[in-house]
Amino acid sequence: MIQCPRGTRDFLPDELEKRRSYEGILRGVAHRFGFREIETPIFEDAELFILRSGPGVLKELYNFKDKGDRDIALRPEMTAPVIRAFVNGMGSYPKPIKVFYFGQCFRYERPQAGRYREFFQFGAEIIGSATPETDAEAIAMAASMIKSLGLKEYKIRIGHIGVLRQRIADIGVPAERTAEVLQKLDKKLYDEARPILRDIGVADADAEALFDLTETVGGTEVLDKVPGEAGTYLRELVGILGSMGVEDLEIDLGVVRGLDYYTGMVFEAEAPVLGAEKQICGGGSYTLSELFGGEKVFSTGFAIGFDRILLAMEKEGIEYEQEGIDAYVIPVSDDVRRDAAVIVSRLRGSGRSADIDIMGRKMAKALKYADSIRARYAVIVGRKELDGGCVTLRDMKTGEQREVPADDIFRGV
Repeated sequence: MIQCPRGTRDFLPDELEKRRSYEGILRGVAHRFGFREIETPIFEDAELFILRSGPGVLKELYNFKDKGDRDIALRPEMTAPVIRAFVNGMGSYPKPIKVFYFGQCFRYERPQAGRYREFFQFGAEIIGSATPETDAEAIAMAASMIKSLGLKEYKIRIGHIGVLRQRIADIGVPAERTAEVLQKLDKKLYDEARPILRDIGVADADAEALFDLTETVGGTEVLDKVPGEAGTYLRELVGILGSMGVEDLEIDLGVVRGLDYYTGMVFEAEAPVLGAEKQICGGGSYTLSELFGGEKVFSTGFAIGFDRILLAMEKEGIEYEQEGIDAYVIPVSDDVRRDAAVIVSRLRGSGRSADIDIMGRKMAKALKYADSIRARYAVIVGRKELDGGCVTLRDMKTGEQREVPADDIFRGV
């Protein structure tokens, strides 16, 4: 038997209905915040992702040569494609440009709980400005999305990559080694960072002070420890978020995000119920457009790991109630099957969701099937009732039955 490739999944109807419903909730929040949807190709020139993350990203990509001998890669994330689309066709749009997206991404990594080789991201980008208001808008929308899905236990941590970048420069790390150091700090791999810093010539005391800085975590009182313009910026940002109703934030100067293009505020949201792999959302302010041949434009964005947040919801015990259909039409005998077809077509034409027995089941089995597909009502079509211009409407939840006009089945329901 041929199975789906490792790290991918089939979404059967019940699961896909649930996913589409939650996806719709996120779309609704994005629209309420004034964002418009964008869609980009699933595959891009591999160079797009190499420019964004460096040649080391190739080991994580699904990349290949196409029939024109071009280097192509399935997208591992969606920020770079969106900014590429901005450079290609949205440069003349009035700013800020607020777009959101949803789609699958691909990374060649070891599959584990909540992590797949084909996974889904829901994200947003605000292109055109670098202000506390822009950052607040992005964080507020991410928080609203998480809350709208019903997740109870989550934490939003905010940092500022500029603080670490400045400290790293001050202790003598050359610009070309900064990304290497930041990647170790991002994962709190201090034992791996120490030999790198020693090789550069950084004093052990300065290295330990850098590590201590990444452990600066706490409530808004921690803002007093954030030096210079970054501290002023974060205080203004937190104030705006408070005005927008986003509170209980954690300030964490160890939020690095591990990507070299972030320039200012960075943030993450995590769900403790997921254990060690608890991150469900991440983002920050950045510049990318100049890498892709455009003018330098500041942006703020984030992405929600759709699979991971659904796993967190499941672990919190959040249940999804399947929708079902409005009516299941059951012809009692062969001589009323065409009449039943007319009735189901009329129901569908009026905007009702309806199905009809096409298997020739006996009444008991037909009703059992109607219950299995969560039909609200069974419409039982019999010759005697039809001759009187009626059908029998059965409430599948209560079992109550009554005759109703065949041409207006749901009158009074």
